[in-house]
Amino acid sequence: MQQGGAGGGVTPQMPALENYVLPGSRPGQRTEAAGGGRQEAADCAQTLSALGRLESIGSGTRLPLERVKMSSTKVGFRLAACLLNISEARKKDIVEKIAKAALSDDNGQKHSQATVLNIFSDYDYNRSVITIAAPIDMLGNYVIAACTEAFRSIDMAIQEGIHPCLGAVDLVPIYPLLDVGVEECGKVAQSIAEILTLRVPGCSMFLFGQADQPEKRSLVQRRKQLGWFKGRDFKSMEVKPDIGAVPSQRYGLTGVGASPYVMNCNVTIDTQDMATGKDIARAIRGSNTRGLKGVQTMAFPHNGKIEIACNVESFEDQDNTMTAHEDFGYISYCVLGKTFSYVSPQSIEAQIKKLASNYGINTARTALVGFTPEECKHCATYALKKGIGEFWRMRGGMFM
Repeated sequence: MQQGGAGGGVTPQMPALENYVLPGSRPGQRTEAAGGGRQEAADCAQTLSALGRLESIGSGTRLPLERVKMSSTKVGFRLAACLLNISEARKKDIVEKIAKAALSDDNGQKHSQATVLNIFSDYDYNRSVITIAAPIDMLGNYVIAACTEAFRSIDMAIQEGIHPCLGAVDLVPIYPLLDVGVEECGKVAQSIAEILTLRVPGCSMFLFGQADQPEKRSLVQRRKQLGWFKGRDFKSMEVKPDIGAVPSQRYGLTGVGASPYVMNCNVTIDTQDMATGKDIARAIRGSNTRGLKGVQTMAFPHNGKIEIACNVESFEDQDNTMTAHEDFGYISYCVLGKTFSYVSPQSIEAQIKKLASNYGINTARTALVGFTPEECKHCATYALKKGIGEFWRMRGGMFM
């Protein structure tokens, strides 16, 4: 469940300046991408700050709890993003090659309207999340190129990591950012799945969300049905893909779908007791009557501690009821006139910290994997206006 928060009144640690496990770095290191272009990074940080999203505090940042008031960001195109989850984090060259595949055609000609906003890699999980943004009518081609490279480079028969996964390309979610509906994202996701099975013979796809018609089953529902949480013994699982071949040991099974934006927030607690971690994860899960709406959780051993990994779903707030409860940690935003809400990273961290204290345990670290929905939209707009394809290289310490 890779997709990691900011602090509820606490200054969170900034990601390390090296994104990957480099020669000489210790196993278990988790890093986010960085590089040159610091002036551009400062310019983008100023733009985000103008939206009320960034407040500098020393070397870290704090995300305020007030509602985000979205500025007009009309740029002449309609934007969507893919938070591509691949089952590789330990080989920097492979991860970067997959990310760069989204930015150029087969002849090396760069796409002017594609940007990779972020790369988040975790050594223990052996999983990376690559954030690709582009106009909706072009995004599919760029995602297909990255997925094709991933299938070429990652062999699930020898892949190891503590994070559950079924595929070399494990997850291809399409999220609307600007002037795009989730239904259109679903059609793009369907097309991605169909084309990939033709371009990479032997790969297998399951559909979820708006791509899974007419049922529109959620990602969690599909993962439970397919045994994603149990392992990848495909012979005993008798998995039937929605599109493509019977899952192979090399490619595995890939989930492709669309939904409102899903943010990832990971909170580490200072214990090695997995039972305690599971209890806390269960308590804040949205399916729990006293849990946090839209939050899905799992507990993992991570670098000598336990990490509570949270997928934070945006849900449609038709009556604007969550907008009226922003003081309780819900943040609202609009896409195509529809209001969506999600639980803030600060609220998630605060709730986990409170629950952990009942066990006499402290929280050790909180990490947001990439962006909030608003940050993703605004950074995509900025990067595409400026023609910055490798945006991940210039983020530096400006973002969580």
